Amino acid sequence: MTVKENLKKVNEIIRMACEKSGRSQEDVSVIAVTKYVGIERVQEAISCGLFDLAENRKEGLLEKQQEIHDERVTWHLIGTLQTRKVKDVVDHIDYFHALDRLKLADEINKRKKSGKLKCFIEMNISGEESKHGIKENELDDFIDALSGYEHIQTVGLMTMAPNSDDSDLIRDVFRRLRNCRNRIRDRKLDYAPCNELSMGMSHDYRIAVEEGATFVRIGTALVGNELKGS
Repeated sequence: MTVKENLKKVNEIIRMACEKSGRSQEDVSVIAVTKYVGIERVQEAISCGLFDLAENRKEGLLEKQQEIHDERVTWHLIGTLQTRKVKDVVDHIDYFHALDRLKLADEINKRKKSGKLKCFIEMNISGEESKHGIKENELDDFIDALSGYEHIQTVGLMTMAPNSDDSDLIRDVFRRLRNCRNRIRDRKLDYAPCNELSMGMSHDYRIAVEEGATFVRIGTALVGNELKGS
């Protein structure tokens, strides 16, 4: 399937999810996760108007950026980032979706040359040991601790739902993240406006949109996975 054909399906599912939940489709941004595809497929995505591109590893991000020089592109790093790699990417990304510890915030703030990096706090709502992120009862203290970081702006929260066929379980995780977001947003903090929700991937983005996602991270269902396992 072409990216154009996939995008048509994705947009229709998002449209129906927004209609069901009383939202505007314009409030949902689709991020094309390109970690399993090559440059030609990325260029195809851009030609379809997909300007939010994401990689989960530093190496993949920098490789793509060596070939993609389109100023319309917004770059997202969505995977766990080791502190020793911060210096290599912090000035090459627009959004970071996996801020989960103060040591990492320290390094970002230290290495960012100017301006603010838009960050999502990664939360482990499901409680799975295999997942990264802070717990719900740690969120307020974590937000408070970020107040002194001049180069970090907390724009929202991010989570990953369990890889499950249980839609009720997935929905509960997304709903709890939304409730956490609302609590921080209502504090009206300049350094942490927390208006956004980064949640939903290829298998569960419909539910995520119904529960308030403003960014959905879609790879396989949108651009494919031609490099997976290679």
